[in-house]
Amino acid sequence: MNVETITIIFLAFIVIGSLIAIETPNLLSAVVCLGVVDIGFTILFLLLKAPDIAITQMVVEVVCLIILIRATVNRDKSADTGERKLFGLMTTGAIIIILFMFIMNVVPLFGEFGNPIFTRVENAPSQTYLSKCLEDTGAANAVSAVILDYRGYDTLGEATILFASVIGAIALLRKKPRKKINEPDESDSLSVVKDE
Repeated sequence: MNVETITIIFLAFIVIGSLIAIETPNLLSAVVCLGVVDIGFTILFLLLKAPDIAITQMVVEVVCLIILIRATVNRDKSADTGERKLFGLMTTGAIIIILFMFIMNVVPLFGEFGNPIFTRVENAPSQTYLSKCLEDTGAANAVSAVILDYRGYDTLGEATILFASVIGAIALLRKKPRKKINEPDESDSLSVVKDE
């Protein structure tokens, strides 16, 4: 199976997962479906040889999934009877089998372990980065040259996404809520008690 066929299969998987997330009446199930869709996107980025975008996608997806699960657990108060429906069990088994078959077909495409692709491909960008980073950027460290000079805008975008995700998680997961406008401040009530 070639990469194009696997990409088409994963795109179909993502569309089906998105439709299930839209149509399901249970909020928690919708959030889990969105998590599965995001994992599908991460695998697609890996197949398209964009590991940095895949890592960013995975980090943002995990943070967003935690936030969404936290938000939906309080809203969705459905009782769990402990009984599994046969259709759900069969669907879970089918998905596990499909993922296992996919992994068995895709892992050989990655090549021999320890033999990176940039050593096998002529004119790979990494070869240019390694050979010309000192004269192009003046940086002795090739990793710093790539992150800050060759791919500076990409790094800025990734840092902005991660920063926004962390700030959003902190805002939603804090324990002490903001005080209301008309609510007195704790320091004001302490000064009244001291005056008496």
